[in-house]
Amino acid sequence: MAHLKAVQGSKAPATPPSRPLGLPGLAALALLLAGLGWLAGMVSLVQAALLLVGSGLGVVLYHAAFGFTSGWRRMIVERRGRGLRAQMLLLAVAVVLFFPPLASGTLFGHPVQGFVSPIGVSVVAGAFMFGLGMQLGGGCASGTLFTAGGGNARMVITLVFFIIGSVLATIHFDWWMSLPALAPVSLPETMGSANGIFLSLALFGVIALATLWLEKRRHGSVEASGGVLPSDRSRWLRGPWPLLLGALALALLNFATLALAGRPWGITSAFALWGAKGAAMIGFDPGSWAYWQDAGRAASLKEGIDHDVTSVMNIGIVLGAMVAASLAGRFAPNFRIPLRSVAAAVIGGLLLGYGARIAFGCNIGAYFSGIASGSLHGWVWMVFAFAGNMLGVRLRPFFFRAPYRPAVKGC
Repeated sequence: MAHLKAVQGSKAPATPPSRPLGLPGLAALALLLAGLGWLAGMVSLVQAALLLVGSGLGVVLYHAAFGFTSGWRRMIVERRGRGLRAQMLLLAVAVVLFFPPLASGTLFGHPVQGFVSPIGVSVVAGAFMFGLGMQLGGGCASGTLFTAGGGNARMVITLVFFIIGSVLATIHFDWWMSLPALAPVSLPETMGSANGIFLSLALFGVIALATLWLEKRRHGSVEASGGVLPSDRSRWLRGPWPLLLGALALALLNFATLALAGRPWGITSAFALWGAKGAAMIGFDPGSWAYWQDAGRAASLKEGIDHDVTSVMNIGIVLGAMVAASLAGRFAPNFRIPLRSVAAAVIGGLLLGYGARIAFGCNIGAYFSGIASGSLHGWVWMVFAFAGNMLGVRLRPFFFRAPYRPAVKGC
């Protein structure tokens, strides 16, 4: 699999020569080191460790080109399921790691809890919006961060409107929460750890087998998995990494997040926080909105973002991806973006932000971490987000003259 395209619409060499860390990479590394020092001294060692975990996520996401948008698109359009099967591996490893401590409520002597949310109209609508936004915006939540950090100028536009969409959703949040919903359901709590793992693995297996059947039916053969380890040592620095290695690494780093933060990896709550702080700076009063009446959210709105776990990890993802892109010699932003592509980024970003808030998370917080937490809402999110992707695939030709492929193949 070809690695990353640093410039939209251009072809990147399959195996670029290894380059020294350029100015963007040096700047990102300096910011990362400064951030570690600040957090360790002014906040806590745990917060500094979470910044480091975030940067590791950025490196893995970039080098493995691991996303969700392209994997789903290829399944919908081409009936190629390698990306979706990698996601099933990701989830399988995660549930095996997560369910025992979540069932007991502790990990390494510290309390932990998963992302378990209600199943209702807001999840169905929000997941569908998010899925549509994935195809128009060009990426998911994790993909938007690591591609923006990797130098993709178009994804910066998506990120800005992702934040705006998140803020808009917080204004309407109480209305969405008033709509019908079922109580949260946690598999580890209702079935026990072992039974929950068995059921989850069986479902992952069924999905993986279905992708194999559909792919073989369409093409007569199945794409090779690409192995688990890079083909030579130089690829550890410049990439690409095999997709399966990315899946394993992301599952382990999410487990590290659970151990350090007491809850799984999330992304989009920070976008709502950043947007609310920005709104406050220009005269709005987000503290009066129902979303921010929750005690925990109200506290995060008053504190600096260096105290917010999700914000710190998001910044780490961007910096880690920037370092990885510089080491690979691929950090080269291109600001010549067609107007229709800009329009798609704006619309997609708004849908991503709005959908994620009302659906209790994105492809990470609701899908990856939600299913890893044993929450049934994560499975509902997956179904309706996939449906949104199906519509998004059909709408893309209006915005892109040629068949659109995201700047990063995995996203």
